[in-house]
Amino acid sequence: MITFFNALCRTAPVVLAAFAMPTGAATPPKPVAPSAQAIPLPLNPIVGEAQRLCNAITPSGLGTMNLTPAEGAKPAKADFALVNYIGYLAATGAVFDQSMQAAFPVEGVIPGFSEGLQLMAKGSKWRFCVPAALGYGAQESGPIPANSDLVFQVELLEFKTAAEIEAMRVAQAVQPSAQQSPE
Repeated sequence: MITFFNALCRTAPVVLAAFAMPTGAATPPKPVAPSAQAIPLPLNPIVGEAQRLCNAITPSGLGTMNLTPAEGAKPAKADFALVNYIGYLAATGAVFDQSMQAAFPVEGVIPGFSEGLQLMAKGSKWRFCVPAALGYGAQESGPIPANSDLVFQVELLEFKTAAEIEAMRVAQAVQPSAQQSPE
């Protein structure tokens, strides 16, 4: 069973120590049930389809569509998110990336994805139509050509604040020394 913190450790090894649950902790994290499968687009996006796939535009130019509404708190830029997502090239509909239970800092992704995450409540599913300027811009990135508009389907499974992550890191750092204390 993959927890938020296991997933974050798997995808962000630099901060491994901050996300492991201390041994003998009173309240283990609630397991996150993954969706049965990835979130497919109803139609593959093609040239010009991105506008139809998203029904709202933010002031920055990010296209959005709330597919499965949810209420509650939303992650901030400094938070860490656990998501399922699929990324498509808007021009061809080709999938360039997908991941189940991916964990990362909200501000650690392209600007359009980060902005979109901050609109989501836990449990919601959204589509983001990311113009190249909010994606990778003029820079090619792996299978993504330069100046590519992108479409993402995203499900926000969980998020934690930086303070929660830090508290867990501190608790974990204290735990080993407590176990080694003579009784």
